[in-house]
Formats: sequence, C-alpha cells, structure tokens
Amino acid sequence: MKRWRNPQSVSFTAARPRFLDGSDTPRDFLERCIATIEAREPVLKAWVALDLAAARDAADASTARYRDGRPLSPVDGCPIGVKDIIATRDLPTQMNSPAFLGWQAACDAAPVHAMRKGGAVVVGKTVTTEFAVGYSGPTTNAFDAGRTPGGSSSGSAAAVGAGMVPLAFGTQTQGSTIRPASYNGAVGYKPTLGMLPLGGVHPLSQTLDHLGVIGATLDDVWCAASQTSTALGSPGHASLPSAGPAAPPPVRPRRMIHLHTKGWTELDADTTAAFGEFTSALADQGVQLISREDDRRVAQLEEKLDAWVDEGLDLLAYEMRWPFEAYVQAHGTVIGERIRRFMQRAQEITPAQYDGMLGNRLRMQAEVRSVAAGTDGFVTLPCSGIAPRGFEFTGSRTFLAYWSCLGFPTFSLPLMAIDAMPLGVQWMGVDGQDGTLAASANWCMQTLA
Repeated sequence: MKRWRNPQSVSFTAARPRFLDGSDTPRDFLERCIATIEAREPVLKAWVALDLAAARDAADASTARYRDGRPLSPVDGCPIGVKDIIATRDLPTQMNSPAFLGWQAACDAAPVHAMRKGGAVVVGKTVTTEFAVGYSGPTTNAFDAGRTPGGSSSGSAAAVGAGMVPLAFGTQTQGSTIRPASYNGAVGYKPTLGMLPLGGVHPLSQTLDHLGVIGATLDDVWCAASQTSTALGSPGHASLPSAGPAAPPPVRPRRMIHLHTKGWTELDADTTAAFGEFTSALADQGVQLISREDDRRVAQLEEKLDAWVDEGLDLLAYEMRWPFEAYVQAHGTVIGERIRRFMQRAQEITPAQYDGMLGNRLRMQAEVRSVAAGTDGFVTLPCSGIAPRGFEFTGSRTFLAYWSCLGFPTFSLPLMAIDAMPLGVQWMGVDGQDGTLAASANWCMQTLA
C-alpha cells in the first residue's frame, strides 16, 4: 500500500513539549506558519482575511505564559484558522456571499471563544463555499494547484495540508470536513451531532450541521476538540468522551464492518486497488473485516442506507427555510443558484413529509446501532478518489452523506496515496462513541501510517 506522508504539515502537539522546556516558543512557531502563508497564499488562496499583527500579539502573550510556567491549556499558543461561516469578534464573517460583505459579529462563535479561552491564536478566516452549501471560492488544493481542495471547508483543509496552520475549524452538513481533509492530506473529525458547540456558526440545518476539526495529526485534532468541548460544553448534548491533550491511547479494533454503498460505483481502478491494499493491511494486523458477503444484515443495512440517504437533501432544504427564504427575498439573485433551488424545493415539502423524514432518520439510526453491536465500527472511503481536477466540482458527497445524515462520528485518516496525491480512509462509529472511535483511529494511524 502506498502510504501518505505529508512533508508540509506542522503539528502543534508535537511542538508543544519544546515550548514547555524553553527550546522553542509559540511566537517562533507562529512565524514559521506565517512564512509558509506568505510563500504559498498567492497560489493557494486559502484565506479570506488575516490579522497577523493580532496573531503575533497573542503568540507573544502565550510565549510569556510558557516562560512563566503557566500556560492556560494544551492549546495555548496554537495557531488556528476559522472557516468564514464561524463568527469572530475581530474579523469579518462574510460567508463567501456578497450579501454579507464586510459583516462583523459582536462576539466570537462558541468554538472560537473556547479556543481563545485556552490561549489559541486566531490567524485568520478561511475560504468557504457560499454559506457552506453554494458556489465555490478561489482556493486550490494543497498538493496540486489545478485540483479542487474540496468543499465546503476549502480554505481550512488547504491551509492545514499546506502547513500554514496546524489546525482549523470547518463544518459538515453533508461532506464538508471529511472530504476536504482527505483531498489535502489532513486528519478530519466530524463528531456526534451536537457534541461540539455550534453557537455563532451560521446555520444550514439543525439536524445535519456539525462543527468539524481539521488538523495535521490526530493528536492535534483531538486536543482542539477537547478544548472546544470542555471549555464551554455544548448545551443539551453530552461532552466529548475521553477528552484530553492528545488522542486516547491506541486500541486495536477487533471487528470492523467494511461498508459498501452505492459510492463504490464511482471508483476508478487505482482507488479500488488502494483501498483493497489498506483493508488487506488491516486484516494482516488481525482485524476481522465483515462485509455484505459475510453477513446478510450488513447487506440489508447497505440497501436501506442507499434507499434512505437522499432524504438528507430534503431535510436540508426544509430546515434551510430560515434564514435563506429571507435572504432570497432581500437579495434575489445575489444569493447563489443552488441555494435558490433549495428554497424552491423546500416549498414542495409539507410538514407531514418532514415529520416522516425525522421518523425515518430515527429508525435508520437504530438500525445502524443494531448492526454495529459487537463490532468496533465501520470503515469505507471518504470520497470517490483523489481530488478532481478543476474547481467547479468539489467532489462527490456519496460516501459522506450517510454519517452526516445519521449524526454519527467519523474521521478521515490520511493513510493512502495515488499519484502523489493524498487519499483518506473514513473511520466511522455510532453516536456517543467518539472516544473509543478515536482510540481505534489512533491505533490505525500508528500501525498503518
């Protein structure tokens, strides 16, 4: 199996011991990030807004805390990017929409507040597709300027993949964290629905929106997710299990379900071969892989998932009515065509149909939990191959929509490569099991990377 190794990425958790012993400082770490930004941003175009002066001030304050032996948290001094649908008190939040040009929030969104509370350094706002669902921004892929970075967390994933920052916030309603993480050779994490707070993040869908974390390593991602959860919590939801300064200790999974859904019809031969080599490597390590050929219940689950998953688009359309109906009324064609089509579709969905979709979702969640019982989760691809060439299409959502619609946790692990381009593995669990899923993902990264 061709293994992916990213020579560009920078890990904060790997550097932090040097801050503690005084051999490095957050300010010097930030300056290395800034040097990469200045060198690569003219082509990569990952950022909507940067405030390097404020970032340097925050890094200096962090450096002083480490010197005095009193860092605020395990993320103190960590440079981060913030997807431009997530509010920041000191930088505009413009959603890649002319309707919000220059719009400024009065306070930070909950995840940004949580990270700043721990001493993290906000470098700037990263490019998003329009409201995280419409037309694309100008960002290119971190490894090939002629390819898409994926959407909608385009700038966040490209910035991390290129080594501009070790961490960035994204969001996921369909595939907007896991897919761009795969395309840019980063680790992506979409938690159980609601486990990380969404206050101050522009809404699309109450039942589908997730905060996402994209990082250079699994430790970086877990450290940031832990700070985001423990500093504020997520009202109405459980906090992140096994929260800590690094990923939970590695635990080898015993049994994983190899999920084949309709996305497998989209694969080329190289992608099929690469994933086959990966699953063979898992089996060589003693992991039992259960597929539809082995277990009739798995085959039946795949059929049910494929028949159900497109309901997620109708759920999304119905729940987007506020505020997007008002946006279209106020701004007309300034709002992109895809969003206007969603609003047209929403008018055709009755409350009774919506109630039925919510019921179907509950039944599908119960079905997945039942089939998953006695296993350590599911494994599949995060996308139908490496990043496509061009920028109009940010990649297929087919592999991603299932776990977004379910609201269950998933990681993209950068473990494979095709033609010197990264390709992730999607490592999936059931709701509330984020900690145990992270432990087996940690084993996978340490053993197979």
